Amino acid sequence: MHKQRFTLLMVAIAACCSLTMTGCFQSTGPTLGIFSIPIPVSPYWQKNYEDKFHIQERYARVPILGPITSGNIVALDPPSDDEVWWALERARPTQGGIPFLHETQRNNITFVKEKIADYVDPPRVIPLIGPAQLHHAHYKCTAYFSERKIVGWPFPHTLIDEDCQEVLYLDHNHFHMCGNLDFGPATSNY
Repeated sequence: MHKQRFTLLMVAIAACCSLTMTGCFQSTGPTLGIFSIPIPVSPYWQKNYEDKFHIQERYARVPILGPITSGNIVALDPPSDDEVWWALERARPTQGGIPFLHETQRNNITFVKEKIADYVDPPRVIPLIGPAQLHHAHYKCTAYFSERKIVGWPFPHTLIDEDCQEVLYLDHNHFHMCGNLDFGPATSNY
Protein backbone atom coordinates (compact mmCIF):
# COMPACT_ATOMS: atom_id res chain seq x y z
CA MET A 1 0.00 0.00 0.00
CA HIS A 2 2.83 2.36 0.92
CA LYS A 3 4.70 1.46 -2.24
CA GLN A 4 1.61 2.22 -4.34
CA ARG A 5 1.17 5.67 -2.65
CA PHE A 6 4.85 6.43 -3.10
CA THR A 7 4.67 5.52 -6.81
CA LEU A 8 1.53 7.66 -7.23
CA LEU A 9 3.24 10.58 -5.46
CA MET A 10 6.32 10.28 -7.68
CA VAL A 11 4.16 10.18 -10.82
CA ALA A 12 2.30 13.32 -9.65
CA ILE A 13 5.60 15.15 -8.97
CA ALA A 14 6.96 14.09 -12.38
CA ALA A 15 3.73 15.29 -14.06
CA CYS A 16 3.95 18.67 -12.31
CA CYS A 17 7.60 19.03 -13.26
CA SER A 18 6.93 18.11 -16.90
CA LEU A 19 4.03 20.56 -17.13
CA THR A 20 6.05 23.44 -15.73
CA MET A 21 9.10 22.67 -17.88
CA THR A 22 7.30 23.09 -21.22
CA GLY A 23 7.23 26.08 -23.51
CA CYS A 24 9.00 29.14 -22.17
CA PHE A 25 10.35 27.37 -19.09
CA GLN A 26 12.64 24.92 -20.94
CA SER A 27 15.64 27.22 -21.03
CA THR A 28 18.44 26.93 -18.55
CA GLY A 29 20.06 29.92 -16.95
CA PRO A 30 18.40 33.17 -15.88
CA THR A 31 14.71 33.46 -16.74
CA LEU A 32 11.93 35.96 -16.22
CA GLY A 33 9.89 33.47 -14.24
CA ILE A 34 6.13 33.98 -14.50
CA PHE A 35 6.69 37.09 -16.69
CA SER A 36 8.06 34.95 -19.51
CA ILE A 37 4.61 33.49 -20.21
CA PRO A 38 3.20 35.23 -23.31
CA ILE A 39 -0.02 37.15 -22.81
CA PRO A 40 -2.51 37.00 -25.68
CA VAL A 41 -3.32 40.36 -27.28
CA SER A 42 -6.68 41.13 -28.82
CA PRO A 43 -6.60 41.57 -32.62
CA TYR A 44 -8.45 44.88 -32.11
CA TRP A 45 -5.53 46.44 -30.17
CA GLN A 46 -2.96 44.94 -32.51
CA LYS A 47 -4.75 46.43 -35.55
CA ASN A 48 -4.92 49.84 -33.84
CA TYR A 49 -1.15 49.87 -33.37
CA GLU A 50 -0.57 48.71 -36.95
CA ASP A 51 -2.89 51.44 -38.28
CA LYS A 52 -1.13 54.14 -36.22
CA PHE A 53 2.23 52.96 -37.53
CA HIS A 54 0.91 52.94 -41.13
CA ILE A 55 -0.32 56.54 -40.85
CA GLN A 56 2.84 57.73 -39.08
CA GLU A 57 5.09 56.06 -41.63
CA ARG A 58 3.32 57.35 -44.75
CA TYR A 59 1.36 60.52 -44.02
CA ALA A 60 2.30 62.16 -40.70
CA ARG A 61 5.76 63.41 -41.71
CA VAL A 62 6.62 66.56 -43.62
CA PRO A 63 9.31 65.93 -46.29
CA ILE A 64 12.14 68.37 -46.96
CA LEU A 65 12.80 68.84 -50.69
CA GLY A 66 15.46 70.70 -52.64
CA PRO A 67 15.27 74.38 -53.53
CA ILE A 68 12.72 75.79 -55.94
CA THR A 69 14.49 76.40 -59.25
CA SER A 70 11.79 77.58 -61.66
CA GLY A 71 9.27 80.39 -61.35
CA ASN A 72 6.23 78.11 -61.79
CA ILE A 73 5.68 76.32 -58.48
CA VAL A 74 3.22 73.43 -58.67
CA ALA A 75 2.64 70.61 -56.22
CA LEU A 76 3.03 67.35 -58.11
CA ASP A 77 1.65 64.89 -55.59
CA PRO A 78 -2.13 64.76 -55.20
CA PRO A 79 -3.41 62.56 -52.35
CA SER A 80 -3.32 58.85 -53.08
CA ASP A 81 -6.47 56.73 -52.84
CA ASP A 82 -5.00 55.09 -49.74
CA GLU A 83 -4.55 58.47 -48.04
CA VAL A 84 -8.12 59.51 -48.86
CA TRP A 85 -9.38 56.14 -47.60
CA TRP A 86 -7.60 56.59 -44.24
CA ALA A 87 -8.98 60.13 -43.90
CA LEU A 88 -12.48 58.82 -44.66
CA GLU A 89 -12.04 56.06 -42.10
CA ARG A 90 -11.04 58.62 -39.45
CA ALA A 91 -14.02 60.84 -40.33
CA ARG A 92 -16.64 58.06 -40.46
CA PRO A 93 -15.24 54.76 -39.12
CA THR A 94 -16.61 51.46 -40.34
CA GLN A 95 -14.13 49.21 -38.57
CA GLY A 96 -14.82 48.09 -35.04
CA GLY A 97 -18.42 46.97 -35.50
CA ILE A 98 -19.75 43.97 -33.64
CA PRO A 99 -20.24 40.99 -35.97
CA PHE A 100 -23.85 39.78 -36.20
CA LEU A 101 -24.95 42.77 -34.08
CA HIS A 102 -24.02 45.93 -36.03
CA GLU A 103 -21.68 46.21 -39.02
CA THR A 104 -21.10 48.87 -41.66
CA GLN A 105 -19.65 48.21 -45.11
CA ARG A 106 -18.66 50.53 -47.95
CA ASN A 107 -18.75 49.28 -51.53
CA ASN A 108 -18.15 50.74 -55.01
CA ILE A 109 -15.94 53.58 -53.76
CA THR A 110 -14.88 56.31 -56.19
CA PHE A 111 -12.63 59.23 -55.24
CA VAL A 112 -12.65 62.59 -57.02
CA LYS A 113 -9.72 64.89 -56.12
CA GLU A 114 -9.62 68.62 -56.85
CA LYS A 115 -6.80 71.03 -56.06
CA ILE A 116 -8.13 74.07 -54.18
CA ALA A 117 -4.96 76.03 -53.46
CA ASP A 118 -1.24 75.78 -54.13
CA TYR A 119 1.09 78.42 -52.66
CA VAL A 120 4.51 78.85 -51.05
CA ASP A 121 5.27 80.84 -47.90
CA PRO A 122 8.18 83.28 -47.90
CA PRO A 123 11.53 81.94 -46.71
CA ARG A 124 12.19 81.77 -42.99
CA VAL A 125 14.53 80.00 -40.62
CA ILE A 126 12.98 76.87 -39.16
CA PRO A 127 14.61 75.15 -36.16
CA LEU A 128 16.37 71.85 -36.96
CA ILE A 129 16.00 72.55 -40.71
CA GLY A 130 17.49 75.96 -41.38
CA PRO A 131 16.29 78.42 -44.02
CA ALA A 132 13.31 76.91 -45.82
CA GLN A 133 9.98 77.68 -47.48
CA LEU A 134 6.76 75.86 -46.64
CA HIS A 135 4.82 74.72 -49.71
CA HIS A 136 1.07 74.27 -49.14
CA ALA A 137 -1.27 72.29 -51.40
CA HIS A 138 -4.94 71.98 -50.38
CA TYR A 139 -7.20 69.35 -51.94
CA LYS A 140 -10.92 68.73 -51.86
CA CYS A 141 -11.56 64.98 -52.08
CA THR A 142 -15.07 63.67 -52.60
CA ALA A 143 -15.77 60.00 -51.94
CA TYR A 144 -18.79 58.41 -53.63
CA PHE A 145 -19.83 55.00 -52.32
CA SER A 146 -22.73 52.75 -51.37
CA GLU A 147 -23.11 52.03 -47.68
CA ARG A 148 -24.57 48.89 -46.21
CA LYS A 149 -25.51 48.67 -42.51
CA ILE A 150 -26.27 45.24 -41.11
CA VAL A 151 -28.18 45.27 -37.83
CA GLY A 152 -28.67 41.94 -36.08
CA TRP A 153 -30.51 42.86 -32.90
CA PRO A 154 -33.29 43.25 -31.76
CA PHE A 155 -34.77 42.80 -35.25
CA PRO A 156 -32.35 41.65 -37.95
CA HIS A 157 -32.40 43.95 -40.97
CA THR A 158 -30.07 45.49 -43.56
CA LEU A 159 -30.07 49.13 -44.62
CA ILE A 160 -28.53 49.96 -48.02
CA ASP A 161 -27.84 53.52 -49.12
CA GLU A 162 -26.68 53.55 -52.76
CA ASP A 163 -25.84 57.26 -53.04
CA CYS A 164 -23.52 58.23 -50.20
CA GLN A 165 -20.90 60.87 -50.50
CA GLU A 166 -18.39 62.37 -48.12
CA VAL A 167 -16.29 65.48 -48.70
CA LEU A 168 -12.80 65.56 -47.18
CA TYR A 169 -10.25 68.36 -47.21
CA LEU A 170 -6.64 67.17 -47.24
CA ASP A 171 -3.51 69.29 -46.96
CA HIS A 172 -0.14 68.35 -48.41
CA ASN A 173 2.66 70.42 -46.89
CA HIS A 174 6.36 70.06 -47.53
CA PHE A 175 9.46 72.17 -47.11
CA HIS A 176 11.80 73.48 -49.81
CA MET A 177 15.33 74.25 -48.71
CA CYS A 178 16.70 77.65 -49.66
CA GLY A 179 20.06 79.32 -49.13
CA ASN A 180 21.78 82.68 -49.26
CA LEU A 181 18.90 84.46 -47.60
CA ASP A 182 19.02 88.18 -47.00
CA PHE A 183 16.62 89.17 -44.25
CA GLY A 184 17.56 92.85 -44.47
CA PRO A 185 19.92 94.89 -42.34
CA ALA A 186 20.82 93.43 -38.97
CA THR A 187 19.43 95.50 -36.14
CA SER A 188 20.24 95.29 -32.51
CA ASN A 189 18.08 96.19 -29.55
CA TYR A 190 20.98 96.62 -27.11
